[in-house]
Amino acid sequence: MSLAGERLLATATPGGTSPAAVGSDVGPVLRVEHVSQIYRIGRGAFRGAAALQAVSDVSLTLEAGKTLAVVGESGCGKSTLARMVAMIEPPVAGRIIIDGIDVATASRDELHRLRSEVQVVFQDPYGSLNPRQKIGTILEEPLKINRREMNAADRRQAALDMMERVGLRPEHYGRYPHMFSGGQRQRVAIARALMLRPRVLVLDEPVSALDVSVQAQVLNVLSALKEEFGLAYLFISHGLSVVRHMADDVMVMYLGRAVEVGPREEIFARPRHPYTRALLAATPVADPSRPRERLRLTGELPSPINPPSGCPFHPRCPLAFEPCPVRRPELEPKGGGDLAACFAVPTVTA
Repeated sequence: MSLAGERLLATATPGGTSPAAVGSDVGPVLRVEHVSQIYRIGRGAFRGAAALQAVSDVSLTLEAGKTLAVVGESGCGKSTLARMVAMIEPPVAGRIIIDGIDVATASRDELHRLRSEVQVVFQDPYGSLNPRQKIGTILEEPLKINRREMNAADRRQAALDMMERVGLRPEHYGRYPHMFSGGQRQRVAIARALMLRPRVLVLDEPVSALDVSVQAQVLNVLSALKEEFGLAYLFISHGLSVVRHMADDVMVMYLGRAVEVGPREEIFARPRHPYTRALLAATPVADPSRPRERLRLTGELPSPINPPSGCPFHPRCPLAFEPCPVRRPELEPKGGGDLAACFAVPTVTA
């Protein structure tokens, strides 16, 4: 593992605390080490296939009871990272370690258990629920498959208990998804994800399809459940106001790479990478008269099929200088437990 990777794994908990020192005694519940994902994209019969680098050399660690938010523009690779963590697709390089077990080398029985340990809540609550099944059936299905020792009465009671925890009433048990509002459907999706009592919840834009007032309600439910069950959240979002409310730590991605990682307070108060600063400058605030940094980006997000040389951000960066088009910067400590991949920001040495 590179030095930058080791530093990243050591500082993805608030204040740069060693992961083993926070949470459970067995260390982080999730470790992602230098994962990459490449897709082959067809370009026609005479041009062959192109390689799209969706994720490149990303590492992270996550403790029980903590939330790591992954943010960035559409196409930056955050949802691809989420799918790899959720074991929906394997990485082409790197390792994903859950509960100390490498997913790539896990036995069939271990893999079956690990899939129960990591569950996903998707962006579209209606699209992720079977419209032909009642809510009670949707919630009990994971138990039928994975908890065969439970009888029908126990499954029903478990479903009703989880419904209560997410703010649904007992009479909702026999209703269909189309009979609910968007916020209620997302509560159902959260309840389903928790039926097997996982340790990690991957939340892929869980509130972006909801009204602002409903977003706050669902986020409060997620916060309460994290405390109650000691869950670890990998929170995928492009909404920085939501991230500020939910995250303990933040990873900013650009064109498949992590460009800044650090504690939430540090990222929002003293962002180091110019891309992070531009994202924060573009975020709406309640008080428009409050002084804000004006850092505007030029150009469009480059194609991941043909990324720029050197630092992938340099064609849009207002701080780019001589080494940026030639060499790719590595994540290095910039102070306050923050890591950033930028030549223009001074590196802080111990």
